[in-house]
Amino acid sequence: MRDTIIRRLARRALASALVAAALSGGLTSRALAGDTLLNVSYDPTRELYKAVGEKFAAQWAQQSGQKLEIKQSHGGSGTQARAVIDGLDADVVTLALWPDVDAIRKADLISSGWESRLPNNSIPYTSTIIFAVRKGNPKGIKDWPDLIKPGVEVVTPSPKTSGNGKLSFLAAWGSVTERGGTAEQAKEFVSQLYQHAPVLDSGARGSTITFAEKGIGDVHLTWENEAHLEANEHPGEIELVYPPISFKAEPPVAVVDANTRRKGTTEAATAYLRYLFTADGQEIGAQNFYRPTDPAALQRHAADFPSLTLFPITAVAKDWNDATAKYFSDGAIFDSIYGKK
Repeated sequence: MRDTIIRRLARRALASALVAAALSGGLTSRALAGDTLLNVSYDPTRELYKAVGEKFAAQWAQQSGQKLEIKQSHGGSGTQARAVIDGLDADVVTLALWPDVDAIRKADLISSGWESRLPNNSIPYTSTIIFAVRKGNPKGIKDWPDLIKPGVEVVTPSPKTSGNGKLSFLAAWGSVTERGGTAEQAKEFVSQLYQHAPVLDSGARGSTITFAEKGIGDVHLTWENEAHLEANEHPGEIELVYPPISFKAEPPVAVVDANTRRKGTTEAATAYLRYLFTADGQEIGAQNFYRPTDPAALQRHAADFPSLTLFPITAVAKDWNDATAKYFSDGAIFDSIYGKK
């Protein structure tokens, strides 16, 4: 008992000494807060977070006097979540889907109530799934039913590993049920759709390479921002088609508390994510074709974001937990559908 008390007092004394040294200049802010953040994100956000990181790091250095390097890791959203759970040392996660972030909470790496710690339920921007097609749209693809016409090849990533894949599946499903179709009709439609998919990549960027670089497929079901990137990088070769209806994607962000507490990066990580909700952060998002959640920023860029009917997760399931169990868990609807291919 006496030894325990002595050790506890010693730890407190050491902590007090560290604080005193920091206040007197004996320790640098780098030693206390770290000089590197790792943002573990989903596939098509490379360009967005490169731009955000450069602007935020410059602002942080000006305000704090501390140089900050922001590193990025990208892959299928579900795969990225699993990597963080298995030890990838993320300071923040900026993933495609709520259940991917919440899986990290369930692993005790993110604190409960994480959604309420940042504005707008920790959703800095929204997006949707649209179609990228070949020049001139030779297959005449304008709406979801066109995807299952004879001779049409569809490129989309796997719903088992990719947020883009899950959203494309749900967008296709809801395109039936939100127009008055039954669940059985929706299942039949998506079953036919995946029979038109020659390959399912593990993530969004892999599908972009398949479609834009390898020339496979007639239509690519992809994030709105990724479709713009494809068209911009292949001018005159790829066009964008907005279907009349699609899914409202709400990619959330969160600080990975267990990691930032250990590394001393909580303050910088939180400021980095809060920057996404500032006027500058919203503008960077819009310039990269992510729909701002700030109404003023969205209005300024209204011409960049065509209007279409967007339905939420609650249109096709009770919530994201229900959707995951119903559609994407082992043996669920997607497995039964893709097994027919």
